[in-house]
Amino acid sequence: MSNPHKNTSEHTKVGNKNMSLALLLCLFLFPGFEVEALSYDYTATIECLAHPYKPQYNGGIIQNPELNNGLQGWTAFEGATIEHRESLGNKYVVAHSRDQARDSVSQKIFMHKDNHYTLSAWIQVNEGNVPIKAVVKTTKGFKFAGVIFAESKCWSMLKGGFTADTSGPAELVFESNDTSVEIWVDSVSLQPFTEKQWRSHQYQSIEKARKRKVLVKAVDEQGNPLPNASISFDQQRPGFPFGSAMNNYILNNNLYQNWFTSRFTVTTFANEMKWYSTESAQGRENYAVADAMMQFAKQHNIAVRGHNIFWDDPHYQPSWVNSLSPNQLSSAVERRVRSVVSRYKDQLIAWDVVNENLHFSFFESELGQTFSAKIFNQVHSIDGQTTLFLNEFNTIEDSRDGTASPAKYIQKLKEILSYPGNNGLPIGIGLESHFPSSGINLPYMRSSIDYLASSGYPIWITEIDVASQPRQTEYFELVLREAHAHPSVKGIVMWTAWSPQGCYKICLTDNNFKNLPAGDVVDKLISEWKVEKLSGTTDQNGLLEATLFHGDYEMKINHPLKNNYTFTHHIQVTPTDDESNKTTQFIQLSMK
Repeated sequence: MSNPHKNTSEHTKVGNKNMSLALLLCLFLFPGFEVEALSYDYTATIECLAHPYKPQYNGGIIQNPELNNGLQGWTAFEGATIEHRESLGNKYVVAHSRDQARDSVSQKIFMHKDNHYTLSAWIQVNEGNVPIKAVVKTTKGFKFAGVIFAESKCWSMLKGGFTADTSGPAELVFESNDTSVEIWVDSVSLQPFTEKQWRSHQYQSIEKARKRKVLVKAVDEQGNPLPNASISFDQQRPGFPFGSAMNNYILNNNLYQNWFTSRFTVTTFANEMKWYSTESAQGRENYAVADAMMQFAKQHNIAVRGHNIFWDDPHYQPSWVNSLSPNQLSSAVERRVRSVVSRYKDQLIAWDVVNENLHFSFFESELGQTFSAKIFNQVHSIDGQTTLFLNEFNTIEDSRDGTASPAKYIQKLKEILSYPGNNGLPIGIGLESHFPSSGINLPYMRSSIDYLASSGYPIWITEIDVASQPRQTEYFELVLREAHAHPSVKGIVMWTAWSPQGCYKICLTDNNFKNLPAGDVVDKLISEWKVEKLSGTTDQNGLLEATLFHGDYEMKINHPLKNNYTFTHHIQVTPTDDESNKTTQFIQLSMK
């Protein structure tokens, strides 16, 4: 006799001569819906255009943002001369006769403490390719807001932002260390948001970018709707990749293993795949630890980012490398590429190719300025399916460091892609996101990702943490939320590998794998970013509607016409780039 409480999977057929019933389940998946709020404009562009876009938010608190009313609202700052010009129907302000960096054009504004301000402006110079900064002069000094490389004969979009640390009058200024150039400014916007509005943007984005609406329809074998069918959704695996770095300590520590594998779906090896780990002595390669960690990740269905093939920092080379001649180094580099890339070909979701090659240039100084571009090419020729990342720090987390600003980052990407044979490479943008002890700047973080995202390449947060400071845990949560909510971020890896001696900047657990405050933050977010279990009953039209996070689900359906019979089906709720697209999935169960 069969089990009266039988569960059956999607392909199981059950016979019963006295009953004939078919359930046809139609799943219509739609993008999530936005809630009503003062929306955030994620628009940006890395292109230099003949005409600026219209100012975002109609200029926000900026007067005369398109310069249609002459110089109204705009004044000369320090020693510059300003004038109103028009070209090709476009009106703008020009600051010239500049002797000092801050001789420029400005507008007076009023700021409110703790408000988040997002800035956009279109900049041009009369010659060259010159970095132009936006700064805000307050009673406490100058606050950096953004930077762009401006060109002549076309307009470049500067996008940035800041959080006001004081209330009162202030002045928005555009400056350049190159005093020989004229600074042209047009289509300026400065929009304040309260903390509540800022959080509402995150909510809107999550609803739209991280979830989809699912409509289930149950019908019988004649196509008639089946009301009162009970349907439940149980998420088996989240769709958004979220994880942590790990190290070799995980291989022999069951507590570490259990804590890690119950939470994360992606990882990076902290050091074990790096050149100094796999070839500490010249010619003696040892991948035993990296191989074991790879096997561990595979066993637990955890995706791995390959970190890294080379590191451009001279302080982190194998000890024997420094004594090599250029020819010897070139040979060693070729062996390294062939060795590590061939070994892990088709096993990784990413390669960090030449790590931190905006801040450092060890290999370029030894082997030529095209080193990075050549290595990207060689890696792709061996492992053609894996995304190749330019991995850098301080691009979104520290606006004080101009070395790897979003504009500099894009310049480096273009340089790599312009190398013969590199057009069309599967490129990814890797943002380490080591937030400094000076605090966090969420508007700058968001606008920087906006700018980078306009390149069209996938963005990953690859090593996120926050340096020690009084509000470290609070800031850690805020930057994780900001990263997850941005529609262009495709995954997050935290730089929180555990070791008995402590962690790099922030630990998630103690040595007994009991959560520390940061670990509690991570668990809270993991819980928020998934559907624990959702159930409902079809209406009189046989319909049930639900909004689900992207991911893999076990869906169970039963109906009163078949007592205690449960049909189980696995579905995948996936993102879509086309908001008009409707993915329909048909599932049929016949019982005769």
